[in-house]
Amino acid sequence: MPARNRDAGGRTAVKKVRVGRVLFNLLLGVVVVIFVIAISFLLLQISGKNSLYSRADDGQMISTLSDMAVALGGSADVEDEDWQEGDFRFEGVHYRYNSDVLTFLFMGIDKMSEVREVEEGIEGGQSDANFLLVLNPQSKEITVIGIPRDTMTEVEAYNKEGIYWGPMTAQLAIQHGYGNGTELSCERSVQAVSNLFYGLPIHGYCAINMGAIPLLNDAVGGIDLQAIETLDFGEYRITEGDQLHLEGMDAYYYLHNRDITKAQTAAGRLQRQKQYIMAYAAKAMAALKKDVTFPVSLYGTLSKYMVTDISVDEVGYLATQILNYSFDGDNMHVLEGETTKGEEYEEFWVDEDALYRLILDIFYEKIE
Repeated sequence: MPARNRDAGGRTAVKKVRVGRVLFNLLLGVVVVIFVIAISFLLLQISGKNSLYSRADDGQMISTLSDMAVALGGSADVEDEDWQEGDFRFEGVHYRYNSDVLTFLFMGIDKMSEVREVEEGIEGGQSDANFLLVLNPQSKEITVIGIPRDTMTEVEAYNKEGIYWGPMTAQLAIQHGYGNGTELSCERSVQAVSNLFYGLPIHGYCAINMGAIPLLNDAVGGIDLQAIETLDFGEYRITEGDQLHLEGMDAYYYLHNRDITKAQTAAGRLQRQKQYIMAYAAKAMAALKKDVTFPVSLYGTLSKYMVTDISVDEVGYLATQILNYSFDGDNMHVLEGETTKGEEYEEFWVDEDALYRLILDIFYEKIE
């Protein structure tokens, strides 16, 4: 009897040891999984960061802005021990390009369908909306620059067979049309915007067909705002001052529609787009703080309507970076200039002095 008790006690002890080992192994497995996930996430962040910063060259812009400063009465000579190549002094202020800034071009393309590649020529679709999104890791600020669709700048022109005609001065919106409607169109638009901003480095692009606006809008539960102008397009009527909750196609109508029979309605539409971006940014940031994977899921939702060179790991990196960034009305800009009536269409001519100062304000540091 006592022998059996000792044997039962031994088996109990062995069982406890085995259970302990199982629990230990399970815990160890969980720790390993968490460690692997953490390392993978860190590697994705590093990969996303490195690929973004390696994508654009700031040499042209630094050289051009320095030369312009000298032409405007400034100086680019070495003045003190803190002076670096590319620095210049303008109106008594020491400026240096902020190489930490990341800049992305977002375009709204005037097509309702999902993205389809077309024969290279003139059917790539026009970019009715053009915005630069600027992230400044030093100040933790997000800045958005609206570029009117009718901005007159140098574009690379092609005929309907895709044969190169050469550069010409025309509305920025048509540059996207000179291409295949996918990567080629976007790359040409990026180059046109970069040239407009004196060689500005652009680290990525995202072109979204207008048909995706309802998806984009409803992903954050719709947008609430006050109408800033009266619109009457049959299927969509609102009065200035109306309180709106935009859902589905109403968001598309508010952002896209304009009366092309009247002058300067593109400017009014740009102001609506600016207003909408401010409201959307607030809801998107709230969604991001609640769920850091929100941009990645949105990326998947828009994929059929979108052309971008920003990868999923880059989106993941950016999502973690902008959690503590600020964005308000002071960081929302629209290029200054004058709208005139051209031979056929409206033309927006940029105020070069105002553009130069905007670039200094956003992309340069003031060295004390």
